[in-house]
Amino acid sequence: MTRRELDAADITDPGLRTDYGVCRRLNARHGRTYFLATRLLPLERRSAVHALYGFARWADDIVDDLDKRLTPDERDLMLKRLEGDLAHALRTGGGAEPVVRAVADTAGRHGIAVDLFADFLASMRADLTVTDYPTYADLRAYMHGSAAVIGLQMLPVLGTVVPREEAAPHAAALGVAFQLTNFLRDVGEDLDRGRVYLPADLLAAHGVDRPLLEWSRRSGRRDPRIRAALVAAEALTRDVYREAEPGIAMLDPRVRPCISTAFTLYGGILDAIARHDYTVLHHRAVVPRRRRAATAAAGVLKVARARWHAAPAADPAAPERKGPDRG
Repeated sequence: MTRRELDAADITDPGLRTDYGVCRRLNARHGRTYFLATRLLPLERRSAVHALYGFARWADDIVDDLDKRLTPDERDLMLKRLEGDLAHALRTGGGAEPVVRAVADTAGRHGIAVDLFADFLASMRADLTVTDYPTYADLRAYMHGSAAVIGLQMLPVLGTVVPREEAAPHAAALGVAFQLTNFLRDVGEDLDRGRVYLPADLLAAHGVDRPLLEWSRRSGRRDPRIRAALVAAEALTRDVYREAEPGIAMLDPRVRPCISTAFTLYGGILDAIARHDYTVLHHRAVVPRRRRAATAAAGVLKVARARWHAAPAADPAAPERKGPDRG
């Protein structure tokens, strides 16, 4: 499948094909929900999405998932090297890392604004020193770089049926909605890393602070105040999904099934959190495999319909059409 995706995207350089393959494997290994939805994209769009994800994952690993003995200063130096490598790659097409070479190629092919990468890396750097956010406005400022820009980077790849600036706020909101979902799902794991991504003012409105969260995480015991705060965080997140949803209809019809499926799958994480009564400090909420498969199957049907309707009218002299290619 990788070869077909690369051929469809007209990526012919052997080195770049290898680089994009690295990004695809990162997406498949770490972004199960995201990767599943990506499989619904037209073949020629997938490699670019893998590159964007691969670069984001690489930076995120520098911040969190590499050698635990690394200090914040050492991680900051690695981020600066990554930033310099990307700047070099965007200018020259070179680059030391496969993910950098692939994402620079993607940015050039699709005209992705360079400042979006700078904003993303600034938020990654914030994770080295910032451990909580006093207000939702503070959190949204962080999420502009960590999530909204991902939606904005995706727009040139996906294509729109309206002027891009009209779809941009909805694309940014979708990135934020996905990240807020992850924050809610990963409250316990983030707390173990010393971070709280739920706004302090939202928590305080329900009588919750970091020590209470840490007590619950450590003891395995629940508290009604924490549950109330998590319910409020879910409601806030669903508001952002509603802000994002109109943007799906603004996309190229052939990519709508992919984004609609991702929208449903990530929303399903919120459903799972509620179904498990907001015990995210003690258990990771996941969408059951059967439900993910059913959602993906529905997406495949939407893809088939979109490709069928997008196909040109048949030439009476041409061979009989065999139906849409499901990629």
